[in-house]
Amino acid sequence: MQVGNERLAQDVAAMGAMAGQMAEYLDSEVLFWPLGHNSLPMLTLGGFLLREHRLLALAGLLTPEQRTQVDAAVFQFNQALADRVVRFEAKAHHELEARLRQWTETLKEMEHGTLQRSSNYATVVETRAMIHALIERLNMPPYRAESRLGQQVALLDTRLHGRWTPGEFVWPAEWQPAYPRGEYWWLYGTPRAARQMGDRD
Repeated sequence: MQVGNERLAQDVAAMGAMAGQMAEYLDSEVLFWPLGHNSLPMLTLGGFLLREHRLLALAGLLTPEQRTQVDAAVFQFNQALADRVVRFEAKAHHELEARLRQWTETLKEMEHGTLQRSSNYATVVETRAMIHALIERLNMPPYRAESRLGQQVALLDTRLHGRWTPGEFVWPAEWQPAYPRGEYWWLYGTPRAARQMGDRD
């Protein structure tokens, strides 16, 4: 429980920092925006939406003060988006394409047997979670997701499914309510290494 809660506390801090610079970020041409502190991740829409989903779904694990901080960050984010619909949509698509390239490279590593440890998978699968968060938001009015990107995600999921071993939830157990198995199957198990598949590439 402690590890998961510590990470949620980090999420709250990161989400607040991201929301504070969101308007400036959306007005820029930068995709990965430094937040000015080494302990914080880069600001991206995928990074914000990932944390927003997790923290809202797991609000019961937060302190009252943390819930207030999350609500304030969501409000600030929505304020920044209010008159930047076109900029948000363009930047979200730009990031989605970058995340899909990143995830494709990760799948290649799996297929060549260079990503075999489950601990590595638990880290890199955050990219897939960001892809999910971005597509979910782009499928909500007034935005519109490009269908070709959804098709690309489906192809990559088929590729992963071909070497998938169902198993335990790869992130802290207390986070499971935010990630139901049916929708987030790729968080419940690990990919088999290439040599176990009998691959010859």
